[in-house]
Amino acid sequence: QVQLVESGGGLVQAGGSLRLSCVVSGRDFSSYYMGWFRRAPGKEREFVANIAPRGFGTSNGDSAKGRFTISRDNNKNTVYLQMNSLTPEDTAVYYCAGGTRGWSSVAEDYDHWGRGIQVTVSS
Repeated sequence: QVQLVESGGGLVQAGGSLRLSCVVSGRDFSSYYMGWFRRAPGKEREFVANIAPRGFGTSNGDSAKGRFTISRDNNKNTVYLQMNSLTPEDTAVYYCAGGTRGWSSVAEDYDHWGRGIQVTVSS
């Protein structure tokens, strides 16, 4: 059974940085496309970033471009999201997701999800 556990969230001031981590249990992590999504209060779930299985390709959603960087360490079964220049609009629950259907920004294309972790950015 595949489990995803996020960590690294919390409260940060505007302009600050956080690095989220997601540890994936089970086999075949290196074959998963991994993604980060977020859901802000009262808003729809939003694609943040994704990364190909070997880490040779990444893409960001519009809100993350130029500020967030996704990476992975297949030896540690871990995917990261480095978030810089945070604003209050980044306040949300962030979810890690994994799947094998391909490189996608669509949540439904991911089979495995973490429980999410809160990120709060104060002004």
